[in-house]
Amino acid sequence: MAEEKRPAMPPRGMGFRRGGGPPGSRPVEKAKDFKGGLKRLLGYLAAYRKTIFFVIVMAIASSVFGILTPKVLAGAMDILYNGFVELIDGGKPSIDFAAIGRILAILGVLYLFNALFQYLQAYLMAGVSQHMIYRMRREVDEKLTKLPIRYFDNNARGDILSRMTNDIDNIGTTLQQAAVQVITSVVTIVGVLFMMFYLSPLLAVIVILSIPLTMLVTMGVAKHSQRYFTKQWADLGDLNAHIEEMFTGNGVVKAYGYENKAIERFCERNEALYEHSRKAQFISGVIMPLTNAINNLAYVGICIAGGLGVIRGTITFGDVTAFIQYQRQFSQPITQIANLMNVLQSSVASAERVFELLDEEEEAPVEHPVKLENVRGEVEFSHVSFGYTEDKILIKDMNLHVKPGQLVAIVGPTGAGKTTLVNLLMRFYEIGSGSIKVDGVDIREMERDELRDIFGMVLQDTWLFTGTIADNIAYGTQKKDQARIREAAQSAHIHRFIKTLSDGYDTILNEEGTSVSQGQKQLLTIARAMISEPDILILDEATSSVDTRTELMIQNAMTKLLQGRTAFVIAHRLSTIRNADLILVMKDGDIIEQGTHDSLMAGDTFYAELYNSQFAR
Repeated sequence: MAEEKRPAMPPRGMGFRRGGGPPGSRPVEKAKDFKGGLKRLLGYLAAYRKTIFFVIVMAIASSVFGILTPKVLAGAMDILYNGFVELIDGGKPSIDFAAIGRILAILGVLYLFNALFQYLQAYLMAGVSQHMIYRMRREVDEKLTKLPIRYFDNNARGDILSRMTNDIDNIGTTLQQAAVQVITSVVTIVGVLFMMFYLSPLLAVIVILSIPLTMLVTMGVAKHSQRYFTKQWADLGDLNAHIEEMFTGNGVVKAYGYENKAIERFCERNEALYEHSRKAQFISGVIMPLTNAINNLAYVGICIAGGLGVIRGTITFGDVTAFIQYQRQFSQPITQIANLMNVLQSSVASAERVFELLDEEEEAPVEHPVKLENVRGEVEFSHVSFGYTEDKILIKDMNLHVKPGQLVAIVGPTGAGKTTLVNLLMRFYEIGSGSIKVDGVDIREMERDELRDIFGMVLQDTWLFTGTIADNIAYGTQKKDQARIREAAQSAHIHRFIKTLSDGYDTILNEEGTSVSQGQKQLLTIARAMISEPDILILDEATSSVDTRTELMIQNAMTKLLQGRTAFVIAHRLSTIRNADLILVMKDGDIIEQGTHDSLMAGDTFYAELYNSQFAR
């Protein structure tokens, strides 16, 4: 019998499940706050204030040496200019080449120290940026383990991965490249401005007049490009989510001939990403040519005013050439900062997406947790109600009492709430009202990890991770005991198959487990449950992917495993649960019937109708 469509339970110990959420669910785009996002991003740098202080010192030193070079070079230019003037006047030029040599030596030292301090600041800032994104990735990873299953139901896995990889990488790239440039640019602007006023206040005023126009252009363009950068990163997350779904479900895509539709959907998302990326890059890319045009106008003004000053004798030729270099040094950092607005806006848009994830509401911690000792396995549902959404209640006033050691089978049609009942028992979702108790203790008074350590799960949807077969079997245990691993594999009737592999228990499985069949994967997950020796066992049609003969052997092994343990079995094939101590028949979120197989079959019951329908010809 087909099971209802509901959020699947994650494998035991997993922080999040594989797969998407309910139909039509996707992240809701929130209003963006550029200033707030930038302020919060800069707040991460506060932990590295000492290193950043040294970076600033290195930037100042590098800039000072760079700022001194035009003035020193001006001396050599004056010597050559005076010699040229003497030659024009018909005299014999007297050029002091020894003085020029000394000036060139000084320039060499200045350039050397300038390069050295630039290297040091780049080295230090690279360490800061990489450590910061390391810290941010760790925070995101820790956050994912604290988020409720509901978050992963409502957000595509590809988009979550995109936030953790693409967005954080974008932030790191910006910090490593842009932060040093900003510091250097600010120091250079201040130092060069001082030197320009020292050489010629008139020429300095000409340069300063170009600044407001440059800032006006930069701010105007940046305002329009920010919204496109936000959409660009959101579109990238959607595209990654689609690609992940199509590759994960590649077999289903091919089986249903969905390739053309998948390509069409990919093209739609790719087109949206292309349009928003193109607009973001184009609009922000206008900044540099516009600022260059303004700087060139200032350059023309300096040449004219400076040439007149040389003729009048108010300024030397060397100082004019130095001032032209200073104008370039002054305009270059302004242009760099303007161009960095492109990168900065993209980075802040990425940061906002990461912060949205970090700000998601976590599972509420238990203030005074209770720890169960010597678990007996008694389970009680008392007036429990629950709905995946507030406007649609699935379970209404459920009451259930399971005695220690009982085998409880849960049956019902699609959408009845069978797996939802187990989801609530594991606290994958919080109940709306009522209480669920294990051995008389409300599960909301227990730490989730402690609660879930009580349970062992074998799901219909198997899950394996990249690693050896032994590692996959021992996933739920603290120690990797080879003897216990082998014993569990033998009980699950997978040992013989493992021995046929060239590397045996050391055979590497990939994430999707494509090197083994679906039935063999299910046997491995059964061995995983056996080795953990849980107090309460949950089986979701655990033998649905194995043949009849293997199913009988596994049921015999399960009989041994179930001895003395409470077990919940979500059954599709009703013939497998005839020996259950208690059968719960669910419909529309309610338990409409309960009893043993014989008692339920004795009357005109819904269970009898379900059971007989499976054998109807």
